[in-house]
Amino acid sequence: MFGRHFAFALAGKTLLEAKQMSMIRLEHENFAAAERLESVLRERLLNVVAADTDAGGDVRSTTYVCSAAHEAALGGEEASIARGRAVKAGVIIIIEEAVGCFKLTEALGGKLIRLSLPAGNSDAVANDYGLQLIATLLSDDVTVASGDQASSDLFGLAQRVAATDVTVFVNGPTGTGKEVLAKFIHNHSERRNAPFVAVNCAAIPDNMLEAILFGHEKGAFTGASTANKGIFRAADSGTLLLDEISEMPMALQAKLLRALQEKAVTPIGSQTDIPVDVRVVATTNRNMPEEIRAGKFREDLYYRLNVFPLNTVALADRIDDIVPVATFLLHRHVKSVTEMPWLDDSAIDALRAHSWPGNVRELENVLQRALVLAQDGLITATEILIDNALHASAGTPATMASVFRPSAARA
Repeated sequence: MFGRHFAFALAGKTLLEAKQMSMIRLEHENFAAAERLESVLRERLLNVVAADTDAGGDVRSTTYVCSAAHEAALGGEEASIARGRAVKAGVIIIIEEAVGCFKLTEALGGKLIRLSLPAGNSDAVANDYGLQLIATLLSDDVTVASGDQASSDLFGLAQRVAATDVTVFVNGPTGTGKEVLAKFIHNHSERRNAPFVAVNCAAIPDNMLEAILFGHEKGAFTGASTANKGIFRAADSGTLLLDEISEMPMALQAKLLRALQEKAVTPIGSQTDIPVDVRVVATTNRNMPEEIRAGKFREDLYYRLNVFPLNTVALADRIDDIVPVATFLLHRHVKSVTEMPWLDDSAIDALRAHSWPGNVRELENVLQRALVLAQDGLITATEILIDNALHASAGTPATMASVFRPSAARA
């Protein structure tokens, strides 16, 4: 299934603008791909039920999905709208299968979505761009996009961890979804309605990090014209993400250890301990045993954080995540849902063939280039340009040909 960009993807705001778990009422009748679509939706942990199931649901977060063939059998658009209203759906998505070219339109202020999907050539649902695109459009604020078994296993384990309140240490290469995994844990925990606060320990100057973490009193240091409660207190009752914690200065590591042990913080300039109730998730892309042996990280703090370790892996090791994540990234970068492009089989082959040393940050760059170059809403292997700059010779003038190379699928 998904540290700001990742080999997983957090779906974020979608066309439904969901603020709660969505319910998807899926009409199987006259819909050849219904079972495959349902498997994709369940892979993303979405709440999908049969259209006529006697289940609750809020019209603001319920979507009715049927095929164009079923709409015709019902008697046309007005009948399908009436059917959607009958099952308390606020949005209706109608899917026309196996057409010549892709098309996506909106009507009724975005309440009626129509998709025309070309026939796919892949038997694997992870590579079915049309179904993965539908799943992305149906995703809510807490959904992750994934299709690889390794991701499914990781998020299944993360769900079990989320049900407890243990501290979690996430290790993995840059751009592989560490922050997204932390958000997933928060969103599936009892703290989900409390704040999720993240701080990147590598991005804040050493002399400011203590004040940002623990807060400070007015006048505690030059420039402290007002008091600040700090992010530990800002995350009270919720989850605190300490991103790239291996970059934290040794002197501050001792103060963090005390805060975790005592479950209290002392703002700079204060003599009073203030109790805090936070779940801590820490991340790093470093080899922590080596950092400890090199004297760069406290061993006692490592064991305090490493109660339950989780590991993210490179995108190249989970290639069945590529198409699901690509649908999310493309959706992020189009101005409106109706501008979503179609990835043809040659483009998908090109994306799956690349090694992705930059993980999803690199994938996002490639897809943004493809959006610029695409014509008539179609992305083929011709528009998939792989970053070649890191392999260019020193002093070589940068040209379009030297900075980018064609994907392997068209080279």
